[in-house]
This record gives sequence, C-alpha cells and structure tokens, in this order.
Amino acid sequence: MSAPRLARELVPAPTSIERAERTSSGRTRMSRNNSGRLISAVVCFLGALTACRAAGPAGRTVDVGGHRLYCELHGRGTPAVVIDVGAGESFKDWEAVVAALSPETAVVVYDRAGYGRSQAGPLPRDAKAEAADLEALLRKAEIPGPYVLVGHSLGGLNVQRFAHDFPADVAGLVLLDPPPRGWFAGEAFPGLKRMFREAAEDLAAQAEAAKKSSDGDERMMASYLEAVASEHAAMFGTTASQVREAAAFGDLPLIVVAAGRPNPAFG
Repeated sequence: MSAPRLARELVPAPTSIERAERTSSGRTRMSRNNSGRLISAVVCFLGALTACRAAGPAGRTVDVGGHRLYCELHGRGTPAVVIDVGAGESFKDWEAVVAALSPETAVVVYDRAGYGRSQAGPLPRDAKAEAADLEALLRKAEIPGPYVLVGHSLGGLNVQRFAHDFPADVAGLVLLDPPPRGWFAGEAFPGLKRMFREAAEDLAAQAEAAKKSSDGDERMMASYLEAVASEHAAMFGTTASQVREAAAFGDLPLIVVAAGRPNPAFG
C-alpha cells in the first residue's frame, strides 16, 4: 500500500453538523461558509484589540516532556488564537483563517503528537493527554495567555478539556462542528460509532504494517497512523469521559459554529 493511499484512508466521516468539502485527493476540508463564520466568531473575541501589523510565521519544535511538537506563530497581539484541528487533518487546511486573523492578533497552529513535523507521544492520545501537550507547548514556547481556543471536530473535544484543566489560561472557546456528546457517549448513532471503532482497528493495523514495511515513506507514516488510530479509539472511551467531566464553563465566552442542516452521512 502506498503512503498516499494510507493518508487518504485516514479521513474521518463528517460529524452530524459538519458541512464538509472534499478535494480530489479525498481530504475533508472546512466549507467556505463555515470558514467565514469561524473568522467572524473569533473576531468577536478580538474586537477590543488594537490591530497590529502581522509578523511573518515563526516555526519551531518545542520539547513538551519526552517528545517535541512543531508549532507556528503568525502575527502579534493578545489574546493569542490557538487552533486545534480535527482527527487526521493538517493545520495547512486553515491557511485562509490564519491569514484573516493574523493581522489582528497572534495565531498559533501546531502539529499534534505523531502529526506532521511533531514527534510521536505516549499512548493513548486522548483529550486529556493532548490538552496537556498543548499547555506545555504554549508555556515552553513562551506564548502568553490567556488564549482564545479554536477546536474543529476532535480538536473541539481537546480544547474543552484544556479549558477544564487550565481555566486560567483560557479567554474564550470557539468550537467548530464539535462531535455531539450524545454520539461519543454511546447514546446516539450506534452505526456510526461502530464504523469509527472499526476505523480505529483498521488504522492500528495499517500502523503496524507501516512499521514493518520495506518502503521508507510508509515507515514514516507509522507514528501518524498510530496517533490517529488512538484518537479514534479514545473518542468513545477515555476522551468521552474526560469531556463529560468538562461539562460546564461558567461565564467563559463560548461560541459554537455549526452547519444549518444535518449531514445525511451521519447516521
């Protein structure tokens, strides 16, 4: 199996409220409508700021305790906007959003453990582990908080857990198509839950095959496949319970960006 095929098979199904577009390679991307609404939502948090000239992106890797994560800082200003993408996705898909926000304030994008230029992290890759990684990344990169956290799909679960574990570091939350709690809690859409569990098993098998492959490109995919497999598996296990614990955010500003119509592919 070639590396491009492995990558294409990672793409998770859209959530029930997600409006997705697919490129010719099969990757899921934000629709233009959702992208525009997201920009408007984030700007709500930034209205009191004085606009500043954007700085060029500064990319680097940061040791977060046993593994290194890659991040980029675009623009200047506070509060910094921190973006956490969906499972199997790349922050490169968010270039239009970053370009629109970085003239107003600092924007942080990063590769989660196992993704892109980041090293693999310890398993399981559940919401608590990924929130802890993100907190360590921002602290050790000396990017001051509090932050406006933007989470898409699975990233929406991670930032909810971040807000629970590190409330003093959060100025607001923007959730784009977050998975419905009733779904990953096992209370709705049992067929899709079964599909995600099967996808997690398939991804784990692909990761093991990639580790043993004689093809160097496929071996390089192993940590990515393993991370996404673990994220899928944890969504209905430890991540589900961790996000249920983060059920209330008090007076923290919160915006949810969702499609106006359900996706028929969801259930």
